[in-house]
Amino acid sequence: MTGERDLDALLSNMKPEILEGIFVFCTLAPNVSIPATISPMLTFREREGTTLVMLHEQAERAGLHHEFPSRLITLTVRSALDAVGFLAAITARLAEAGISVNAVSAFHHDHLFVPANRADEAMAVLREMSKATHS
Repeated sequence: MTGERDLDALLSNMKPEILEGIFVFCTLAPNVSIPATISPMLTFREREGTTLVMLHEQAERAGLHHEFPSRLITLTVRSALDAVGFLAAITARLAEAGISVNAVSAFHHDHLFVPANRADEAMAVLREMSKATHS
């Protein structure tokens, strides 16, 4: 099934959902393996090290230094990987509201990590954006 590419359709049908839990970002040195005892939601390898995004409790149990306590908002519309402007529109609107965001595009959906203490505001902004495209 091909994902949606039309920006108006993406915005009006994004249906944001917030996942339970507080997520944090951790990093491991380039030569360090991911411990078998943890199961990160996201792993990304960079030259400087491996970024892990996981639940706060899991990072604490593993004794990993962590930053950016965040909530995860999934935009449940099935977006195409080559859709143009969707995340740009969303991140611009969140920036106008002073809300930082770390966006991740996965195969089926786009996901937003927003500061835990601003998650309700971010959800309100996203719902308003969705309603505005229905008008």
